[in-house]
Amino acid sequence: MTDSTKSRVRGTDKRRRLTAAAAQVLHRQGVERTTIADIAKTADVPVGNVYYYFKTKDELVQAALSEHEGTLGELTTELDKLPDPLDRLKALVDAWVGQRDTAARYGCPTGTLAAELDKRADGTLDQEAGRVIRVLLDWVEHQFRALGLPDPGDLAVTLVAGYQGMSLLANALRDPDIVTREGDRLIRWLDTLTAGDAS
Repeated sequence: MTDSTKSRVRGTDKRRRLTAAAAQVLHRQGVERTTIADIAKTADVPVGNVYYYFKTKDELVQAALSEHEGTLGELTTELDKLPDPLDRLKALVDAWVGQRDTAARYGCPTGTLAAELDKRADGTLDQEAGRVIRVLLDWVEHQFRALGLPDPGDLAVTLVAGYQGMSLLANALRDPDIVTREGDRLIRWLDTLTAGDAS
């Protein structure tokens, strides 16, 4: 491996570490309380090096949103391996329940960022957070459509709103059991939607 190749690999690794750290720290601390130094420390990258990859904190917020979208993409790719759309939706709810402790402590990664960014005057990054949530809504809507259910878009909003609501309440009350209980309720609701098809 040449020196220039090694340098590119190291640079890619640093950028990747900074992106992952931004997603983690911004979720835990919020945009306003997070400094570039916080992200650099978590990524184990010297603060001065951060500016080589990201010129502003907003660029790091953008990178964090891309990271969340990538994580969502990995999850839905795994879920798409399940043959039945109903099983995919239930597995999605199970994944949310599996993150109940994180939700209780910090809320939904994308939802909390969307709410915080919406309060800013510039109105650009909040739209980007909304776009990531739209990716989830579109995937869920596709599953409901594959089940042949009427109003798949409305059903998708109901399911994703259920997730956002249980994450918000679990976070506000610091109670992960809310996610467990509401996750069970969402599973039962999904079963009722397809129960008529079996008869």
